[in-house]
Amino acid sequence: MSGGGPEAAVGGEAPAAGGNKKKDSLGTAGSPAHLIIKDLGEIHSRLLDHRPVIQGETRYFVKEFEYRATLVKPRKPTLEKRGLREMRVLENLKNMILETNEHTLPKCRETMQDNLNQVLQRLQAATDSVCRLQQREQERKKIYNDHLIASENQHIIQWEDFMKEQHNKQAEVDEEHRKAVERLKEQYAEMKKDLGKFSTF
Repeated sequence: MSGGGPEAAVGGEAPAAGGNKKKDSLGTAGSPAHLIIKDLGEIHSRLLDHRPVIQGETRYFVKEFEYRATLVKPRKPTLEKRGLREMRVLENLKNMILETNEHTLPKCRETMQDNLNQVLQRLQAATDSVCRLQQREQERKKIYNDHLIASENQHIIQWEDFMKEQHNKQAEVDEEHRKAVERLKEQYAEMKKDLGKFSTF
């Protein structure tokens, strides 16, 4: 499977014994026979000698395998680091929850109870004050409404008395007017009689 025989013969690297005769029989380097032998050697190496192709494929496979190994290999430490990191996070959360349950929540509960008691006391005092103010306001409104009603009733009484007085005065004026009209009528009647007496003369 090796193609070295013909190429060695063509390249002139054969043993010294009989080398000159072979060169002489093949002709010079530029002769047609030499060119044909060279082409035959190349064809033989390409068709039958697969070592260069296999070596190239092997080198490519090894190089590709090493490249993929560099890509795949860091995944395991990355997953391990990620798992450790998550474990640390979970441990911190556990410690935080324990700290909260044992210390923070009781403090918050005590503080809330103290503050809520104070707030409830203040709220009760404010409620009492509001109730007193509301009661005073209702009493004040009641007094004001009673006074307003009494004043209105008094005004109504005064208005009725005024209207009665006006009616009485109107009646008196009408009576005086009637009497004055009657006096004038009598006076005009007497004057008319007097004029009648003078007209006879």
